[in-house]
Amino acid sequence: MFDQSFFASKSGAAALVSVAAMIAFNLYALSLQNGTADLVLAAVPMVELA
Repeated sequence: MFDQSFFASKSGAAALVSVAAMIAFNLYALSLQNGTADLVLAAVPMVELA
């Protein structure tokens, strides 16, 4: 679906930055929900798309 040339493009770089921002926001929101100020790392099982 996505190859190396996609991630080398500006759209691919933007997609990677977007995914990283979503993960960071989710970790931040999770740390607020638990009432702790520390960064909470969630154990997320790997999901493989068919």
